[in-house]
Amino acid sequence: MREKLLTTREASQILGISEKEVIELANQGKIPSYRIAGEFLRFEKKEILRIRDGWGKIQATVNWRERIADFFYFNDFYIL
Repeated sequence: MREKLLTTREASQILGISEKEVIELANQGKIPSYRIAGEFLRFEKKEILRIRDGWGKIQATVNWRERIADFFYFNDFYIL
Protein backbone atom coordinates (compact mmCIF):
# COMPACT_ATOMS: atom_id res chain seq x y z
CA MET A 1 0.00 0.00 0.00
CA ARG A 2 1.26 3.46 -0.88
CA GLU A 3 2.24 5.85 1.90
CA LYS A 4 -0.05 8.81 2.61
CA LEU A 5 1.19 12.06 1.11
CA LEU A 6 1.82 15.04 3.38
CA THR A 7 0.00 18.36 3.18
CA THR A 8 1.83 21.68 2.99
CA ARG A 9 1.16 22.23 6.70
CA GLU A 10 2.57 18.82 7.67
CA ALA A 11 5.67 19.35 5.50
CA SER A 12 6.25 22.80 7.00
CA GLN A 13 6.02 21.40 10.54
CA ILE A 14 8.57 18.68 9.78
CA LEU A 15 10.97 21.10 8.06
CA GLY A 16 10.49 23.87 10.62
CA ILE A 17 9.68 26.53 8.03
CA SER A 18 6.49 28.37 7.10
CA GLU A 19 3.88 26.99 4.72
CA LYS A 20 4.59 29.89 2.37
CA GLU A 21 8.28 28.91 2.21
CA VAL A 22 7.35 25.28 1.48
CA ILE A 23 5.11 26.41 -1.39
CA GLU A 24 7.82 28.68 -2.80
CA LEU A 25 10.45 25.93 -2.62
CA ALA A 26 8.08 23.45 -4.27
CA ASN A 27 7.29 25.92 -7.06
CA GLN A 28 11.05 26.42 -7.60
CA GLY A 29 11.52 22.65 -7.82
CA LYS A 30 13.71 22.51 -4.71
CA ILE A 31 11.26 20.24 -2.88
CA PRO A 32 9.76 17.33 -4.85
CA SER A 33 5.97 17.68 -4.83
CA TYR A 34 2.74 16.53 -6.46
CA ARG A 35 -0.21 18.66 -7.50
CA ILE A 36 -3.57 17.08 -6.74
CA ALA A 37 -6.41 18.28 -8.99
CA GLY A 38 -4.02 20.97 -10.25
CA GLU A 39 -4.43 22.90 -7.02
CA PHE A 40 -3.28 21.12 -3.86
CA LEU A 41 0.39 20.43 -3.17
CA ARG A 42 1.33 17.11 -1.59
CA PHE A 43 4.71 15.73 -0.55
CA GLU A 44 6.18 12.28 0.03
CA LYS A 45 7.13 11.89 3.67
CA LYS A 46 10.43 10.14 2.87
CA GLU A 47 11.51 13.09 0.67
CA ILE A 48 10.64 15.66 3.34
CA LEU A 49 12.50 13.64 5.99
CA ARG A 50 15.50 13.29 3.65
CA ILE A 51 15.61 17.07 3.19
CA ARG A 52 15.21 17.67 6.92
CA ASP A 53 17.99 15.22 7.76
CA GLY A 54 20.39 16.91 5.38
CA TRP A 55 20.60 14.39 2.55
CA GLY A 56 19.16 16.93 0.18
CA LYS A 57 20.05 20.25 1.74
CA ILE A 58 18.15 23.21 0.38
CA GLN A 59 20.63 25.87 -0.58
CA ALA A 60 20.04 29.28 -1.98
CA THR A 61 22.43 30.05 -4.78
CA VAL A 62 24.04 33.43 -4.33
CA ASN A 63 26.88 34.56 -6.53
CA TRP A 64 29.88 36.49 -5.26
CA ARG A 65 28.65 39.82 -6.63
CA GLU A 66 25.44 39.58 -4.60
CA ARG A 67 27.47 38.72 -1.50
CA ILE A 68 29.71 41.76 -1.96
CA ALA A 69 26.70 44.01 -2.61
CA ASP A 70 25.03 42.71 0.56
CA PHE A 71 28.23 43.26 2.54
CA PHE A 72 28.46 46.92 1.50
CA TYR A 73 24.72 47.46 1.93
CA PHE A 74 24.71 46.17 5.51
CA ASN A 75 28.10 47.62 6.50
CA ASP A 76 28.13 50.95 4.69
CA PHE A 77 28.06 53.01 7.89
CA TYR A 78 31.34 51.39 8.99
CA ILE A 79 33.10 52.20 5.73
CA LEU A 80 33.87 55.87 5.16
